[in-house]
Amino acid sequence: MSEMTTVWIVDDDRSIRWVLKKALERDGLAAVDFETGEEALAALERGTPDVLITDIRMPRLDGLSLMQRFHAAANELPVIVMTAHSDLDAAVSAYEGGAFEYLPKPFDVEEAVELVQRAAAAARSSAAPDAAREELPEIIGEAPAMQEVFRAIGRLSRSNITVLINGESGTGKELVAGALHRHSPRAGKPFIALNMAAIPRDLMESELFGHEKGAFTGAHQVRRGRFEQADGGTLFLDEIGDMPAELQTRLLRVLADGEFYRVGAHTPMRVDVRIIAATHQNLEALVEEGRFREDLFHRLNVIRIHCPALRERQADIPALAEHFLRKAAAELNVEPKQLTPAVESRFQALAWPGNVRELENTCRWLTVMASGREVHPEDLPPELINTESQTTSEVDWETALARWADRQAATAGEGSLAEAQSRLERVLIETALKRTGGRRQDAARLLGWGRNTLTRKIRDLQMQV
Repeated sequence: MSEMTTVWIVDDDRSIRWVLKKALERDGLAAVDFETGEEALAALERGTPDVLITDIRMPRLDGLSLMQRFHAAANELPVIVMTAHSDLDAAVSAYEGGAFEYLPKPFDVEEAVELVQRAAAAARSSAAPDAAREELPEIIGEAPAMQEVFRAIGRLSRSNITVLINGESGTGKELVAGALHRHSPRAGKPFIALNMAAIPRDLMESELFGHEKGAFTGAHQVRRGRFEQADGGTLFLDEIGDMPAELQTRLLRVLADGEFYRVGAHTPMRVDVRIIAATHQNLEALVEEGRFREDLFHRLNVIRIHCPALRERQADIPALAEHFLRKAAAELNVEPKQLTPAVESRFQALAWPGNVRELENTCRWLTVMASGREVHPEDLPPELINTESQTTSEVDWETALARWADRQAATAGEGSLAEAQSRLERVLIETALKRTGGRRQDAARLLGWGRNTLTRKIRDLQMQV
Protein backbone atom coordinates (compact mmCIF):
# COMPACT_ATOMS: atom_id res chain seq x y z
CA MET A 1 0.00 0.00 0.00
CA SER A 2 1.49 3.33 -1.03
CA GLU A 3 2.08 5.88 1.74
CA MET A 4 0.60 8.49 -0.55
CA THR A 5 -2.89 6.97 -0.38
CA THR A 6 -5.18 9.62 1.12
CA VAL A 7 -8.38 8.79 2.96
CA TRP A 8 -11.02 11.32 3.97
CA ILE A 9 -13.29 10.50 6.91
CA VAL A 10 -16.60 12.35 7.29
CA ASP A 11 -18.62 11.70 10.46
CA ASP A 12 -20.26 13.93 13.04
CA ASP A 13 -19.12 11.46 15.72
CA ARG A 14 -15.72 12.67 16.88
CA SER A 15 -14.73 9.36 18.47
CA ILE A 16 -15.36 7.44 15.24
CA ARG A 17 -13.21 9.90 13.30
CA TRP A 18 -10.41 9.65 15.85
CA VAL A 19 -10.35 5.84 15.95
CA LEU A 20 -10.39 5.49 12.16
CA LYS A 21 -7.79 8.21 11.63
CA LYS A 22 -5.34 6.63 14.10
CA ALA A 23 -5.86 3.13 12.64
CA LEU A 24 -5.33 4.32 9.06
CA GLU A 25 -2.25 6.34 9.94
CA ARG A 26 -0.84 3.36 11.83
CA ASP A 27 -1.21 1.39 8.59
CA GLY A 28 0.72 3.99 6.60
CA LEU A 29 -2.19 5.86 5.01
CA ALA A 30 -2.73 9.61 5.10
CA ALA A 31 -6.06 10.32 6.83
CA VAL A 32 -7.98 13.61 6.98
CA ASP A 33 -11.19 13.91 9.01
CA PHE A 34 -14.19 16.24 8.65
CA GLU A 35 -17.08 16.77 11.02
CA THR A 36 -19.58 17.75 8.31
CA GLY A 37 -20.20 17.06 4.65
CA GLU A 38 -19.96 20.78 3.92
CA GLU A 39 -16.37 20.85 5.22
CA ALA A 40 -15.45 17.89 3.00
CA LEU A 41 -17.02 19.56 -0.05
CA ALA A 42 -15.05 22.72 0.61
CA ALA A 43 -11.85 20.66 0.73
CA LEU A 44 -12.86 18.95 -2.52
CA GLU A 45 -12.23 22.23 -4.32
CA ARG A 46 -8.54 21.90 -3.39
CA GLY A 47 -8.04 18.20 -4.11
CA THR A 48 -9.53 14.70 -4.21
CA PRO A 49 -8.88 11.79 -1.83
CA ASP A 50 -8.13 8.24 -2.94
CA VAL A 51 -10.89 6.86 -0.72
CA LEU A 52 -13.86 8.54 1.02
CA ILE A 53 -15.41 7.14 4.21
CA THR A 54 -18.68 8.81 5.19
CA ASP A 55 -21.42 8.28 7.73
CA ILE A 56 -24.84 7.89 6.12
CA ARG A 57 -26.85 9.99 8.62
CA MET A 58 -25.47 13.43 9.38
CA PRO A 59 -27.14 16.80 9.98
CA ARG A 60 -27.83 18.97 6.93
CA LEU A 61 -25.87 17.04 4.29
CA ASP A 62 -26.27 13.26 4.64
CA GLY A 63 -23.74 10.68 3.47
CA LEU A 64 -25.63 9.59 0.36
CA SER A 65 -25.97 13.16 -0.89
CA LEU A 66 -22.31 13.76 -0.13
CA MET A 67 -21.39 10.66 -2.12
CA GLN A 68 -23.36 11.97 -5.11
CA ARG A 69 -21.54 15.32 -4.95
CA PHE A 70 -18.14 13.60 -4.77
CA HIS A 71 -18.98 11.25 -7.63
CA ALA A 72 -19.98 14.25 -9.73
CA ALA A 73 -16.44 15.54 -9.31
CA ALA A 74 -14.63 12.18 -9.31
CA ASN A 75 -16.74 9.42 -10.81
CA GLU A 76 -14.37 6.53 -9.99
CA LEU A 77 -13.78 7.54 -6.35
CA PRO A 78 -14.45 4.56 -4.06
CA VAL A 79 -16.80 5.52 -1.24
CA ILE A 80 -17.31 3.45 1.93
CA VAL A 81 -20.59 4.24 3.67
CA MET A 82 -20.92 3.78 7.44
CA THR A 83 -24.14 3.63 9.42
CA ALA A 84 -25.33 2.67 12.88
CA HIS A 85 -28.77 1.97 11.41
CA SER A 86 -28.03 -1.49 10.07
CA ASP A 87 -30.99 -2.32 7.90
CA LEU A 88 -31.45 -3.56 4.38
CA ASP A 89 -32.72 -0.20 3.10
CA ALA A 90 -29.51 1.48 4.24
CA ALA A 91 -27.39 -1.16 2.52
CA VAL A 92 -29.33 -0.91 -0.71
CA SER A 93 -29.33 2.89 -0.66
CA ALA A 94 -25.57 2.83 -0.29
CA TYR A 95 -25.10 0.52 -3.26
CA GLU A 96 -27.71 2.48 -5.22
CA GLY A 97 -25.55 5.55 -4.90
CA GLY A 98 -22.52 3.66 -6.18
CA ALA A 99 -20.84 2.91 -2.87
CA PHE A 100 -17.80 0.65 -2.99
CA GLU A 101 -18.83 -0.98 0.27
CA TYR A 102 -21.26 -0.69 3.17
CA LEU A 103 -19.83 -0.75 6.73
CA PRO A 104 -22.31 -1.17 9.60
CA LYS A 105 -21.41 0.20 13.04
CA PRO A 106 -19.98 -1.02 15.30
CA PHE A 107 -17.19 -2.35 13.09
CA ASP A 108 -13.85 -4.01 13.64
CA VAL A 109 -11.15 -1.38 13.07
CA GLU A 110 -8.76 -3.80 11.39
CA GLU A 111 -11.54 -4.90 9.06
CA ALA A 112 -12.24 -1.25 8.21
CA VAL A 113 -8.57 -0.65 7.39
CA GLU A 114 -8.48 -3.76 5.21
CA LEU A 115 -11.59 -2.50 3.42
CA VAL A 116 -9.95 0.86 2.73
CA GLN A 117 -6.91 -0.94 1.30
CA ARG A 118 -9.16 -2.93 -1.03
CA ALA A 119 -10.99 0.22 -2.09
CA ALA A 120 -7.74 1.99 -2.89
CA ALA A 121 -6.47 -1.03 -4.84
CA ALA A 122 -9.74 -1.20 -6.77
CA ALA A 123 -9.46 2.49 -7.65
CA ARG A 124 -5.92 2.01 -8.90
CA SER A 125 -7.01 -0.89 -11.11
CA SER A 126 -10.08 1.09 -12.30
CA ALA A 127 -12.47 -1.49 -10.86
CA ALA A 128 -15.93 0.02 -11.19
CA PRO A 129 -18.13 -0.42 -8.11
CA ASP A 130 -21.43 -2.17 -8.51
CA ALA A 131 -24.59 -0.08 -8.21
CA ALA A 132 -28.04 -1.21 -7.25
CA ARG A 133 -31.17 0.05 -8.95
CA GLU A 134 -34.29 -1.40 -7.41
CA GLU A 135 -35.60 -1.13 -3.87
CA LEU A 136 -35.48 -4.30 -1.82
CA PRO A 137 -38.22 -5.56 0.46
CA GLU A 138 -37.53 -5.21 4.15
CA ILE A 139 -35.49 -7.95 5.80
CA ILE A 140 -35.00 -7.39 9.51
CA GLY A 141 -31.48 -7.84 10.82
CA GLU A 142 -28.73 -5.80 12.46
CA ALA A 143 -26.48 -8.72 13.45
CA PRO A 144 -23.14 -8.97 11.59
CA ALA A 145 -24.21 -12.24 9.94
CA MET A 146 -27.23 -10.51 8.40
CA GLN A 147 -25.11 -7.61 7.18
CA GLU A 148 -23.23 -10.10 5.01
CA VAL A 149 -26.55 -11.17 3.48
CA PHE A 150 -27.46 -7.52 2.81
CA ARG A 151 -24.09 -6.91 1.18
CA ALA A 152 -24.49 -9.93 -1.08
CA ILE A 153 -27.95 -8.84 -2.21
CA GLY A 154 -26.66 -5.35 -2.94
CA ARG A 155 -23.68 -6.61 -4.92
CA LEU A 156 -25.84 -8.97 -6.99
CA SER A 157 -28.46 -6.33 -7.79
CA ARG A 158 -27.49 -5.95 -11.45
CA SER A 159 -26.73 -9.60 -12.03
CA ASN A 160 -28.53 -12.60 -13.53
CA ILE A 161 -26.00 -15.01 -12.06
CA THR A 162 -27.01 -18.31 -10.45
CA VAL A 163 -27.09 -18.20 -6.65
CA LEU A 164 -27.04 -20.99 -4.06
CA ILE A 165 -28.52 -20.11 -0.66
CA ASN A 166 -27.68 -22.38 2.24
CA GLY A 167 -28.92 -22.33 5.80
CA GLU A 168 -30.96 -24.31 8.27
CA SER A 169 -34.71 -24.78 7.81
CA GLY A 170 -36.69 -21.72 8.83
CA THR A 171 -33.90 -19.18 8.36
CA GLY A 172 -35.66 -17.27 5.57
CA LYS A 173 -33.97 -18.60 2.45
CA GLU A 174 -37.06 -17.95 0.30
CA LEU A 175 -37.22 -14.37 1.60
CA VAL A 176 -33.63 -13.82 0.49
CA ALA A 177 -34.38 -15.42 -2.89
CA GLY A 178 -37.36 -13.12 -3.35
CA ALA A 179 -35.21 -10.11 -2.48
CA LEU A 180 -32.58 -11.17 -5.00
CA HIS A 181 -35.29 -11.36 -7.68
CA ARG A 182 -36.99 -8.07 -6.83
CA HIS A 183 -33.63 -6.35 -6.81
CA SER A 184 -32.50 -7.64 -10.19
CA PRO A 185 -33.01 -6.79 -13.88
CA ARG A 186 -35.75 -9.46 -13.87
CA ALA A 187 -37.83 -7.71 -11.21
CA GLY A 188 -40.77 -7.15 -13.55
CA LYS A 189 -40.92 -10.81 -14.56
CA PRO A 190 -42.30 -13.82 -12.65
CA PHE A 191 -40.75 -15.21 -9.47
CA ILE A 192 -41.71 -18.89 -9.29
CA ALA A 193 -40.88 -20.98 -6.22
CA LEU A 194 -40.85 -24.77 -5.99
CA ASN A 195 -40.00 -26.77 -2.87
CA MET A 196 -38.47 -30.05 -3.99
CA ALA A 197 -39.05 -31.65 -0.58
CA ALA A 198 -42.79 -30.95 -0.71
CA ILE A 199 -43.56 -32.64 -4.06
CA PRO A 200 -44.08 -36.39 -4.55
CA ARG A 201 -41.19 -37.83 -6.54
CA ASP A 202 -43.39 -39.05 -9.40
CA LEU A 203 -44.82 -35.55 -9.93
CA MET A 204 -41.56 -33.59 -9.86
CA GLU A 205 -40.81 -33.89 -13.56
CA SER A 206 -44.27 -32.69 -14.53
CA GLU A 207 -44.09 -29.84 -12.00
CA LEU A 208 -40.78 -28.63 -13.37
CA PHE A 209 -41.20 -29.16 -17.09
CA GLY A 210 -44.96 -29.53 -17.62
CA HIS A 211 -46.67 -32.23 -19.70
CA GLU A 212 -48.61 -32.72 -22.90
CA LYS A 213 -52.20 -33.86 -22.99
CA GLY A 214 -52.34 -37.65 -22.67
CA ALA A 215 -48.69 -37.94 -21.59
CA PHE A 216 -49.78 -40.21 -18.72
CA THR A 217 -52.93 -41.31 -16.94
CA GLY A 218 -54.72 -38.27 -15.62
CA ALA A 219 -53.02 -35.82 -17.99
CA HIS A 220 -56.25 -34.51 -19.48
CA GLN A 221 -54.82 -31.22 -20.72
CA VAL A 222 -51.54 -29.47 -21.45
CA ARG A 223 -49.78 -28.22 -18.33
CA ARG A 224 -47.13 -25.51 -18.23
CA GLY A 225 -44.30 -26.39 -15.87
CA ARG A 226 -42.46 -24.08 -13.52
CA PHE A 227 -39.73 -23.41 -16.07
CA GLU A 228 -42.26 -22.08 -18.56
CA GLN A 229 -44.02 -20.06 -15.88
CA ALA A 230 -40.72 -18.46 -14.88
CA ASP A 231 -39.61 -17.61 -18.44
CA GLY A 232 -37.83 -14.25 -18.37
CA GLY A 233 -37.83 -14.26 -14.57
CA THR A 234 -36.49 -16.31 -11.69
CA LEU A 235 -37.08 -19.93 -10.67
CA PHE A 236 -36.40 -20.61 -6.99
CA LEU A 237 -35.71 -24.29 -6.30
CA ASP A 238 -35.92 -24.80 -2.55
CA GLU A 239 -34.37 -27.89 -0.92
CA ILE A 240 -32.46 -28.71 -4.10
CA GLY A 241 -30.68 -31.51 -2.23
CA ASP A 242 -33.88 -33.56 -2.36
CA MET A 243 -34.00 -33.57 -6.17
CA PRO A 244 -33.88 -37.14 -7.59
CA ALA A 245 -30.87 -38.15 -9.69
CA GLU A 246 -32.77 -38.36 -12.97
CA LEU A 247 -34.15 -34.84 -12.53
CA GLN A 248 -30.68 -33.56 -11.66
CA THR A 249 -29.56 -34.70 -15.10
CA ARG A 250 -32.46 -32.90 -16.81
CA LEU A 251 -31.90 -29.73 -14.78
CA LEU A 252 -28.22 -29.73 -15.73
CA ARG A 253 -29.22 -29.93 -19.41
CA VAL A 254 -31.58 -26.96 -19.06
CA LEU A 255 -28.89 -24.90 -17.32
CA ALA A 256 -26.43 -25.74 -20.08
CA ASP A 257 -28.68 -25.36 -23.14
CA GLY A 258 -31.73 -23.41 -21.98
CA GLU A 259 -33.89 -26.16 -23.54
CA PHE A 260 -36.21 -28.82 -22.12
CA TYR A 261 -39.04 -31.12 -23.19
CA ARG A 262 -42.45 -31.29 -21.62
CA VAL A 263 -43.33 -34.79 -20.46
CA GLY A 264 -44.70 -36.56 -23.52
CA ALA A 265 -43.48 -33.90 -25.97
CA HIS A 266 -41.13 -34.33 -28.94
CA THR A 267 -40.33 -30.68 -29.56
CA PRO A 268 -37.92 -28.81 -27.26
CA MET A 269 -38.86 -25.54 -25.61
CA ARG A 270 -36.46 -22.68 -24.93
CA VAL A 271 -36.60 -20.56 -21.80
CA ASP A 272 -34.61 -17.73 -20.26
CA VAL A 273 -34.67 -18.41 -16.52
CA ARG A 274 -32.40 -17.39 -13.67
CA ILE A 275 -31.96 -20.17 -11.13
CA ILE A 276 -31.74 -19.51 -7.40
CA ALA A 277 -31.39 -22.73 -5.41
CA ALA A 278 -31.49 -23.31 -1.67
CA THR A 279 -30.77 -26.14 0.70
CA HIS A 280 -30.33 -26.90 4.38
CA GLN A 281 -28.13 -29.87 3.49
CA ASN A 282 -24.40 -30.07 2.90
CA LEU A 283 -24.28 -30.46 -0.87
CA GLU A 284 -20.54 -31.14 -0.85
CA ALA A 285 -21.19 -34.16 1.39
CA LEU A 286 -24.03 -35.32 -0.88
CA VAL A 287 -21.64 -35.09 -3.85
CA GLU A 288 -19.07 -37.22 -2.03
CA GLU A 289 -21.77 -39.76 -1.22
CA GLY A 290 -22.85 -39.89 -4.86
CA ARG A 291 -26.33 -38.53 -4.09
CA PHE A 292 -25.87 -35.23 -5.93
CA ARG A 293 -24.22 -34.65 -9.30
CA GLU A 294 -20.90 -32.88 -8.96
CA ASP A 295 -21.29 -31.07 -12.29
CA LEU A 296 -24.72 -29.79 -11.25
CA PHE A 297 -23.33 -28.68 -7.89
CA HIS A 298 -20.68 -26.59 -9.63
CA ARG A 299 -23.33 -25.12 -11.97
CA LEU A 300 -25.40 -24.03 -8.98
CA ASN A 301 -22.57 -23.03 -6.66
CA VAL A 302 -21.53 -19.91 -8.57
CA ILE A 303 -22.37 -17.45 -5.79
CA ARG A 304 -23.27 -18.70 -2.32
CA ILE A 305 -25.19 -16.82 0.35
CA HIS A 306 -25.42 -18.16 3.90
CA CYS A 307 -28.61 -17.49 5.87
CA PRO A 308 -27.57 -17.49 9.54
CA ALA A 309 -29.44 -19.50 12.15
CA LEU A 310 -31.43 -17.46 14.65
CA ARG A 311 -29.04 -18.44 17.46
CA GLU A 312 -26.26 -16.77 15.42
CA ARG A 313 -28.16 -13.46 15.40
CA GLN A 314 -29.63 -13.24 18.90
CA ALA A 315 -29.48 -9.44 18.85
CA ASP A 316 -32.17 -9.45 16.15
CA ILE A 317 -34.67 -11.51 18.15
CA PRO A 318 -36.49 -8.61 19.92
CA ALA A 319 -36.99 -6.70 16.64
CA LEU A 320 -38.11 -9.86 14.83
CA ALA A 321 -40.53 -10.74 17.62
CA GLU A 322 -42.03 -7.24 17.58
CA HIS A 323 -42.45 -7.48 13.80
CA PHE A 324 -44.16 -10.87 13.98
CA LEU A 325 -46.42 -9.79 16.86
CA ARG A 326 -47.56 -6.78 14.82
CA LYS A 327 -48.06 -8.94 11.75
CA ALA A 328 -50.14 -11.50 13.68
CA ALA A 329 -52.19 -8.74 15.31
CA ALA A 330 -52.97 -7.24 11.90
CA GLU A 331 -54.06 -10.63 10.55
CA LEU A 332 -56.37 -11.20 13.53
CA ASN A 333 -57.49 -7.56 13.81
CA VAL A 334 -56.40 -7.27 17.47
CA GLU A 335 -54.04 -5.06 19.44
CA PRO A 336 -50.36 -6.12 19.17
CA LYS A 337 -48.86 -7.90 22.16
CA GLN A 338 -45.68 -6.59 23.77
CA LEU A 339 -42.91 -8.72 25.25
CA THR A 340 -41.69 -7.89 28.75
CA PRO A 341 -37.91 -7.63 29.24
CA ALA A 342 -37.95 -11.01 31.00
CA VAL A 343 -39.53 -12.67 27.95
CA GLU A 344 -37.12 -10.92 25.57
CA SER A 345 -34.22 -12.27 27.62
CA ARG A 346 -35.75 -15.74 27.59
CA PHE A 347 -36.22 -15.56 23.83
CA GLN A 348 -32.59 -14.53 23.31
CA ALA A 349 -31.39 -17.46 25.44
CA LEU A 350 -33.38 -20.13 23.60
CA ALA A 351 -31.83 -22.33 20.92
CA TRP A 352 -34.71 -21.88 18.41
CA PRO A 353 -34.09 -25.07 16.40
CA GLY A 354 -36.87 -23.98 14.01
CA ASN A 355 -35.18 -20.58 13.58
CA VAL A 356 -37.16 -17.54 12.39
CA ARG A 357 -40.13 -19.68 11.36
CA GLU A 358 -40.42 -21.06 14.90
CA LEU A 359 -40.22 -17.55 16.35
CA GLU A 360 -42.97 -16.37 13.99
CA ASN A 361 -45.22 -19.28 14.95
CA THR A 362 -44.58 -18.59 18.64
CA CYS A 363 -45.57 -14.93 18.18
CA ARG A 364 -48.75 -16.00 16.40
CA TRP A 365 -49.55 -18.39 19.29
CA LEU A 366 -48.96 -15.62 21.86
CA THR A 367 -51.22 -13.22 19.93
CA VAL A 368 -54.06 -15.73 20.29
CA MET A 369 -53.38 -17.25 23.69
CA ALA A 370 -51.73 -14.60 25.93
CA SER A 371 -54.40 -13.02 28.13
CA GLY A 372 -53.05 -9.49 28.57
CA ARG A 373 -51.38 -7.05 26.26
CA GLU A 374 -47.98 -7.65 27.88
CA VAL A 375 -46.47 -11.11 27.49
CA HIS A 376 -44.94 -12.48 30.71
CA PRO A 377 -42.88 -15.68 31.14
CA GLU A 378 -45.88 -17.59 32.43
CA ASP A 379 -47.77 -16.75 29.21
CA LEU A 380 -45.31 -18.67 27.04
CA PRO A 381 -46.30 -21.99 25.47
CA PRO A 382 -45.47 -25.05 27.62
CA GLU A 383 -42.61 -26.19 25.40
CA LEU A 384 -40.84 -22.85 26.00
CA ILE A 385 -41.59 -22.70 29.71
CA ASN A 386 -40.09 -26.16 30.18
CA THR A 387 -36.70 -25.25 28.76
CA GLU A 388 -34.91 -24.22 31.94
CA SER A 389 -31.90 -26.24 30.89
CA GLN A 390 -31.58 -24.06 27.80
CA THR A 391 -32.11 -20.71 29.46
CA THR A 392 -30.34 -21.15 32.78
CA SER A 393 -27.29 -22.71 31.13
CA GLU A 394 -26.49 -19.21 29.88
CA VAL A 395 -26.09 -18.17 33.53
CA ASP A 396 -24.54 -21.36 34.96
CA TRP A 397 -21.21 -21.01 33.17
CA GLU A 398 -20.91 -17.38 34.25
CA THR A 399 -21.65 -18.32 37.85
CA ALA A 400 -19.11 -21.12 37.77
CA LEU A 401 -16.52 -18.83 36.15
CA ALA A 402 -17.13 -16.14 38.78
CA ARG A 403 -16.58 -18.64 41.60
CA TRP A 404 -13.41 -19.97 40.00
CA ALA A 405 -12.08 -16.43 39.42
CA ASP A 406 -12.79 -15.50 43.04
CA ARG A 407 -10.87 -18.55 44.30
CA GLN A 408 -7.97 -17.87 41.93
CA ALA A 409 -7.72 -14.22 42.88
CA ALA A 410 -7.75 -15.12 46.58
CA THR A 411 -5.12 -17.85 46.38
CA ALA A 412 -2.88 -17.38 43.37
CA GLY A 413 -2.16 -13.65 43.52
CA GLU A 414 -0.97 -11.33 40.73
CA GLY A 415 -1.68 -12.44 37.16
CA SER A 416 -3.80 -15.33 38.36
CA LEU A 417 -6.69 -14.49 36.05
CA ALA A 418 -4.68 -13.87 32.88
CA GLU A 419 -4.60 -17.56 31.95
CA ALA A 420 -8.39 -17.78 32.13
CA GLN A 421 -8.81 -15.14 29.45
CA SER A 422 -6.51 -17.01 27.06
CA ARG A 423 -8.25 -20.31 27.78
CA LEU A 424 -11.67 -18.72 27.28
CA GLU A 425 -10.66 -17.18 23.94
CA ARG A 426 -9.14 -20.49 22.87
CA VAL A 427 -12.39 -22.35 23.59
CA LEU A 428 -14.47 -19.73 21.77
CA ILE A 429 -12.17 -19.77 18.73
CA GLU A 430 -12.09 -23.56 18.57
CA THR A 431 -15.89 -23.73 18.84
CA ALA A 432 -16.41 -21.07 16.15
CA LEU A 433 -13.99 -22.79 13.75
CA LYS A 434 -15.62 -26.15 14.38
CA ARG A 435 -19.05 -24.65 13.78
CA THR A 436 -17.98 -23.09 10.46
CA GLY A 437 -15.96 -26.01 9.17
CA GLY A 438 -12.67 -24.13 9.61
CA ARG A 439 -13.74 -21.08 7.57
CA ARG A 440 -12.02 -18.20 9.34
CA GLN A 441 -14.15 -15.44 7.82
CA ASP A 442 -17.37 -17.11 9.03
CA ALA A 443 -15.81 -17.94 12.42
CA ALA A 444 -14.79 -14.30 12.86
CA ARG A 445 -18.38 -13.23 12.23
CA LEU A 446 -19.65 -15.64 14.91
CA LEU A 447 -17.14 -14.14 17.34
CA GLY A 448 -17.98 -10.57 16.38
CA TRP A 449 -14.41 -9.93 15.23
CA GLY A 450 -12.72 -9.07 11.97
CA ARG A 451 -10.80 -11.80 10.17
CA ASN A 452 -7.48 -10.08 10.96
CA THR A 453 -8.34 -10.03 14.66
CA LEU A 454 -9.08 -13.75 14.62
CA THR A 455 -5.85 -14.49 12.74
CA ARG A 456 -3.83 -12.43 15.23
CA LYS A 457 -5.39 -14.15 18.24
CA ILE A 458 -4.76 -17.60 16.73
CA ARG A 459 -1.13 -16.60 16.29
CA ASP A 460 -0.80 -15.07 19.77
CA LEU A 461 -2.38 -18.13 21.40
CA GLN A 462 -0.10 -20.39 19.31
CA MET A 463 -3.11 -22.41 18.23
CA GLN A 464 -2.76 -25.20 15.66
CA VAL A 465 -5.91 -24.97 13.50
